[in-house]
Parts: sequence; C-alpha cells; structure tokens
Amino acid sequence: MSVESKVRAVTTATLAQMKQTGEKIAMLTSYDYTMAKIVDGAGIDIILVGDSAANVMAGYTTTLPITLDEMIYHAKSVVRGVERAFVVVDMPFGTCSGNVEVALEAAIRIMKESGADGVKIEGGEEMLPSIRKIIAAGIPVMGHLGLTPQSIHQLGGYGLRAKEEAEAEKLLKDAKLLAEAGCFALVMEKIPAPLAAKVTKEIAIPTIGIGAGAECDGQVLVVHDMLGMNKGFKPKFLRRYANLHEVMTEAVEHYISDVRQGEYPNADEQWS
Repeated sequence: MSVESKVRAVTTATLAQMKQTGEKIAMLTSYDYTMAKIVDGAGIDIILVGDSAANVMAGYTTTLPITLDEMIYHAKSVVRGVERAFVVVDMPFGTCSGNVEVALEAAIRIMKESGADGVKIEGGEEMLPSIRKIIAAGIPVMGHLGLTPQSIHQLGGYGLRAKEEAEAEKLLKDAKLLAEAGCFALVMEKIPAPLAAKVTKEIAIPTIGIGAGAECDGQVLVVHDMLGMNKGFKPKFLRRYANLHEVMTEAVEHYISDVRQGEYPNADEQWS
C-alpha cells in the first residue's frame, strides 16, 4: 500500500545550497512517530531512519537482522511525525548487494510505502550499479563510506577505517564515484579527520560525518546515543546532550513508589 508523498521544507536542493554557503547540516536518527515529531520540531535538517533500529529498537548486536518490511514500518512511523526535515531511509543488509532489479524494487517500496524523501546505501564502487539504477528511477540516494556496519563481519570490528594509505585512497576514489553517479550527499563514518576534510573539499555534494571530524559539511548521531539513553555506549566521537537514562530511571522508580504507597492516583486524578 502506497502513501502520498509530500515535499518538505528541506530538500536535496536545500542541502546542496547549505554546502555552497558553508551552513552546517544537522542530522539525527529517528525510528518512531513521537521521537521524529520532537526532532523535527526542534529544527533538524535531516532525519535518518537508520538500520541502527536493529540495535536500539530491537536489541540486536548488529544491523544485519533488520528486514525491509521492518525498515518500512519504522519509516512510515517517522514520516507521519515530520513536517520540515528531509527523511532518508537505510536500505537494509542484502537489498543492494546482488541483483540491481531487486535493489530498485526495494528502494521503490521504501519510497511508495513510507513517503520518505530518499534512501541511504552503504558501500562504494561495488554498489554503483544499484545506485545508478535507483537514481535513474528518480529516487535520491545518500552514500555511506568508511565504517559500514552492514559489512561488520568482513571488516572484523568497529574500529577506525581508512588509516592506511591504500584504504584512504580507495575511500577518496569511491567518494568521487558516488558524487559523479548522482548521490545527493555522503555519510563518512569513523575515519581520520584529515581524510574527511580532504573528501569534503574535493567533492561537490555535502558530506555528513560521524566520528569523522569537524570539517565535514554536517554531522549525524544516533538520537538515543546523544540523548544518553544508551548507558554503556561510549565511543570517542559521541557527545551526550542529555542523560535520559538517569532521568527516565528516576521517573519510573518514582512512579513505582507512588503506586505502592497509594499516592497515585490522588483525588484530582480520578472521577467520583
């Protein structure tokens, strides 16, 4: 079942103009209506419906298990809460690594069924056939290089990428290929800041960094991480802007105490 898409205030043209004028792009994840409405209302530029939902919403240790149907469900929930931000959805593991027609079908399903504004695809030159096919169909594509969580078993962990010259050269080459293919933006995850700065200067499309330094055209974080909801996750690049784990725990403990002591509900919180 398809939904009617609407043009939101932030578009690919908006993002291109922000790079040209030097205005930084702010991007966060969201996976549900309530969070998306808050994030959008605060003025975020891009909302990523990330396959990180597999971790923070479903409790998996990697992003690999989440399905296309589950990604569409999360995307539909997010889109209902968004008025301003550009909404981009991760193509889940397996949808882009084989037949380009399968990749195109998955991307079309995301766009038609969720009402999102674009899709994000991990990988460089090896993903170009699928990326070109999807862009040719009129679907905006955001690239993703560096640490690509869908390839975590191949990479052997979540460590810093492109430290060595050969991998750094490939990343720069891939970034240029993605830009030439028509990607509207590029996420760079967990790579040395000087390399991210070089890529940002040498490609025309906006770059969005996560653990990639301050010279990218924008930044992205997982919203649950920056709000301090995930207590044990402490990568070097993460800045916590709140401690909701503590706030929420205290609130629940207070509620439990009030219920057990008969203090909730009080006379004003019930009907006579």
